[in-house]
Amino acid sequence: MKDDLRNTIFAARSGDRAAFDSLFARHLPALQAFLRCKVDGALAEKESIRDLAQSVCREVLQDLAEWEYRGEEAFRGWLFLQATRKIVDRYRYYKRARREASREEPLPADDDAELLQEYASLCTPSRHAEGSEQLARIESAMHRLPENQREAVLLSRLGGVPYADISRQLGTTESAVRGLVARGLARLAELLRQGSAEP
Repeated sequence: MKDDLRNTIFAARSGDRAAFDSLFARHLPALQAFLRCKVDGALAEKESIRDLAQSVCREVLQDLAEWEYRGEEAFRGWLFLQATRKIVDRYRYYKRARREASREEPLPADDDAELLQEYASLCTPSRHAEGSEQLARIESAMHRLPENQREAVLLSRLGGVPYADISRQLGTTESAVRGLVARGLARLAELLRQGSAEP
């Protein structure tokens, strides 16, 4: 399995389109789930999660030659850190540029079942809720977390990014990141319990 991933990465580096597609297909559902919980406001209105995910994948491919192979977890962590940088760049872009409303189009829907499967690492989805209803509840709860907790939870749970890398990204210590993840998951569970208790 490790050799398969290594070979796929090296083939993707060399321009093999099938290898590129295979490499990102295995990480795309988690990446889309991550982006849905990170993106809100103006950016969510302007760009689809699918387009953002594909853009991240294209940029990662451009930088793949500089990335040192250290296994699938390291690759996934690097992918999610790149996604975080992409989101920051896009938010900055929309703050600077004003786009005409007439150029905007409705955004396509994502696959609810795949996204719910990825969110299983964050919480235990209700068996009674419909897929789209459950997605909305989880994403709404995630957006209600303080930004630093949301970032730490998403990077660690969806991205599999090591605490050491998250601490560098957030400019804090590993123990602080552990605390952010623990408090974020506890708050997420509380918000979801409150939501399920509502009439």
